[in-house]
Amino acid sequence: MKQDFAAVSAVTTQVLDRELASGLELAARPRGVQATDELEASGDRLAIASEADASAVPNLASGKSVWQVFFSTFGTIFLAELGDKTQVSTLLMSAEFHRPWLVFLGAGLALISTTLVGVLVGQWLSTRLSPKTLDTAAGVVLALIAVSLLWDVVRL
Repeated sequence: MKQDFAAVSAVTTQVLDRELASGLELAARPRGVQATDELEASGDRLAIASEADASAVPNLASGKSVWQVFFSTFGTIFLAELGDKTQVSTLLMSAEFHRPWLVFLGAGLALISTTLVGVLVGQWLSTRLSPKTLDTAAGVVLALIAVSLLWDVVRL
């Protein structure tokens, strides 16, 4: 399932990158500059009159486009959160209080707040540690959590 989503996400990202590039090219062209009648090799797009007017899709420091980062983040978090304790908790709260929109708003604000903390701490750490060190530290922390959970189960 995750592989299918990754494939769909990659194709969607490519299409959106192309469309964004087209829109940026049109928006970046100064008034009065006309597109030439030359067609690209594919025959479906007009070339821009001047190379200086062409805009590329904005890339981030990682070399990924804005859309690649967005869809990768959305897909990863969406799939990771399906069926987790937060979703089960909100399901139970909605059933208990019979106020689904208030539960939705409360849960949404809580998730946005915790995500903001994660983003800010991640940004701060990225200025002080290399990506390899961050990956290793995250792996160690997750392994310690797994050992701790296993220890709790064995002690029962």
